Amino acid sequence: MIFKFRKKVSEETLENTDNSQDLDIIENKETVVNNEKKQNSSEILDFFKDLLVIVIVVVVIRSFIAMPFQISGQSMYSSYYDREFIIVDRISYILWEPSRWDVIVFKPYVNDNKKYFLKRIIWVPWDILKIEDWKIYIKESGKDTYKEIDEKYLNEENNGYTFVWISKDTKIYSLGKDQYFVLWDNRNHSTDSRECFSNCVWRSEYISKNDMIWKVFLDLGYFNFRKFDFIQPELWIDTTPRFFSSPGTFQYDL
Repeated sequence: MIFKFRKKVSEETLENTDNSQDLDIIENKETVVNNEKKQNSSEILDFFKDLLVIVIVVVVIRSFIAMPFQISGQSMYSSYYDREFIIVDRISYILWEPSRWDVIVFKPYVNDNKKYFLKRIIWVPWDILKIEDWKIYIKESGKDTYKEIDEKYLNEENNGYTFVWISKDTKIYSLGKDQYFVLWDNRNHSTDSRECFSNCVWRSEYISKNDMIWKVFLDLGYFNFRKFDFIQPELWIDTTPRFFSSPGTFQYDL
């Protein structure tokens, strides 16, 4: 009897042990499933956090630091060409004042079809400028004499042929506070401050710092994916990236 009782107790103990192990396995499975759910939720949350950070960084960079811009038209020929990509920065004019020779993107406020213009700053506030015999002269603030500008960035077609309304008559402009006078590099085939951007009825010849959106920072050229080269298809001109050595960053002594 004692033996049978011990055998029965032993069987019951074994059965309880098996049940306990089964419960442990179930609990472990539930723990693993819960951990996987938490991990998946955490990964999804991390993904959206990273996405939000990326969006914020892109918005901040494009709004306040730099962004890509594609040139449309030949107004800056032959310093920049149609279809070329450039990197323009906004932070420069937040920290510093615009400088002579800067190539800028600005809002002309002429009409809805011309939202942005790409031009070069020639005269800055308090300059007195003169266009005479198709040449450009500057009398800087505090100076008594005019000095002719040597515009090395212009090609042969445009260098020495800057006129107002196809006239050799002398034209003098006196710039005041926050007034900038800008010109295209393709001087004879575009409109600029000389003609009030084709709308002298509604606006003056000058732009202000607030009109300026970007300053040209990098020249990335134009890559023709069909030909797999840097040849501009309409002009057949090499537009290999010039990066920091583009005419937008040249310095010229008066």
